[in-house]
Amino acid sequence: MTRIVTRPYPFRDSERLRQSGIHPVLARVYAARGLLDVKELESELSALIAPSGLLHIGAAASFLADAITAKKKMVIVADYDCDGATACAVGLRGLRLLGANVDFIVPNRFEYGYGLTPEIVELTAREKSPDIIVTVDNGIASIDGVAEANRRGIEVVVTDHHLPADTLPAARVIVNPNQPECGFPSKNLAGVGVMFYVLLALRAEMRKRGIFDAQTQPKLDVLLDLVALGTVADVVKLDANNRILVAQGLKRMRAGRMHVGIAALFRAAGREARRATPFDLGFAVGPRLNAAGRLADMALGIECLTTDDEGRAWAIAQELDGINKERREIESGMQDTALALLDNFSPADSNTISVFDASWHQGVIGIVASRLKDKFFRPTITFAPGGDGMIKGSGRSIPGFHLRDALDLVSKHAPSLIEKFGGHAMAAGLTIRADAFDTFSAAFEKVGSAWLGKHQLERVIETDGPLEDAYYTTQFIEQMEGQVWGQGFAPPVFCDEFRIISQRILKEKHLKLLLERNGVRYDAIWFGHTDALGGKAKVAFRLDANEFNGVTKVQLMVEHAEALG
Repeated sequence: MTRIVTRPYPFRDSERLRQSGIHPVLARVYAARGLLDVKELESELSALIAPSGLLHIGAAASFLADAITAKKKMVIVADYDCDGATACAVGLRGLRLLGANVDFIVPNRFEYGYGLTPEIVELTAREKSPDIIVTVDNGIASIDGVAEANRRGIEVVVTDHHLPADTLPAARVIVNPNQPECGFPSKNLAGVGVMFYVLLALRAEMRKRGIFDAQTQPKLDVLLDLVALGTVADVVKLDANNRILVAQGLKRMRAGRMHVGIAALFRAAGREARRATPFDLGFAVGPRLNAAGRLADMALGIECLTTDDEGRAWAIAQELDGINKERREIESGMQDTALALLDNFSPADSNTISVFDASWHQGVIGIVASRLKDKFFRPTITFAPGGDGMIKGSGRSIPGFHLRDALDLVSKHAPSLIEKFGGHAMAAGLTIRADAFDTFSAAFEKVGSAWLGKHQLERVIETDGPLEDAYYTTQFIEQMEGQVWGQGFAPPVFCDEFRIISQRILKEKHLKLLLERNGVRYDAIWFGHTDALGGKAKVAFRLDANEFNGVTKVQLMVEHAEALG
């Protein structure tokens, strides 16, 4: 069941924004998203929240500055997704700019699991002989791994953004906006954002020590294309602070001032960096980087982001594109299997989905969970074999159902059921015994039925209501594209009633429409939908500028439509 609703917005806030010079439509769009002050739209770096607000960041900066002076060897332990890869690249490039001796290691997710495990510490010690381990986008749950590093005399700096458990690891220093007692106003920094902030604080500490001055200090804004990519790809909320980081990264990309690896990934994806959008980062560039961590080795992705050799970057980008194509094929097969397994699934009788198949690939289950969640609009966990009688699950959630907290509750009710788990509100991972699958499914469904009411299990398409005739223009689209839209700051979706002049199916997958309103006709397309509409429909849509044969016209991208009469 899907409903179209119009977001309410405070008229006074909208008027105040309009009187500040904001476009009248954008004023109500912003007000509907809770934006109160035009200052929240600033995209200059000077508007960033100061690093000093992050708990322990001063201690981290001081410790790392001492380590650089003492020429100690650091090794970054990265995570295997796009946020982890960009955070690793930012750490490597930034620390080297600041004079550090630094290397990295990225665990193979299938052999070593997630985070700084004791096995990863042993591997790092054997292969890299570090004095210091710096985690990026992981570490907050690595109690045993940090203990093993301490036992070996290796000091650990944890930089992470994931939610902590009740106990924190005994690291030398932890920087994480979500750790207890951290008063940093933006809890939504991605792992790459946390690492960038650590570098800002470290550079300030080195200025204070007289190592650099304002003229001689390295420029860290050169890292912002990487920060923007990791932030968008990790689907963290784009609050005012994250929007600045993303806006600055996009600005560099559009100006051609990006790292050669990112330029190569744009090219491999067939996208134009000069017109880069958050959509490109999340759905074209990010997935190609993520594919390495899903099917192969994220070291390849990290090399793409850290090489300065254009030829090497292009060769890796093509390889990543090939891996991504393979990932899509595997995903398609897994999706077909999942739908067959769920043939008798009745959304009306279930609040959650748990599904397992012995043939599935561990690296792709998260994407399949996401697809099933989108189709059935239920919190979904898909499982694949994990070896040694274990299965590994990856989950995706719907608004109003905190997935990590749900797993925590299952674990508290049945302490021996889940071997380990972690994650966020909307995405989480876990490991259970293969023979415990049915027990887990029942326990997860029990939490779902307790937490989810009927209204939460209805898919709601939120819109910004009708758009005045005067703004169906490419000029207005350009104005909208001047802002960074994304997770938690949704791009404008408008809604109105249209007469349907014609409709046909494209490539057996998409509905191509010609719509009419107030005597004006508009081309429209509804991707992934083939059911015909009647003669009139209520349509929720985004505006798009479609360029064909040198002519740019407004096109409506249909999000949902309801037939009328």
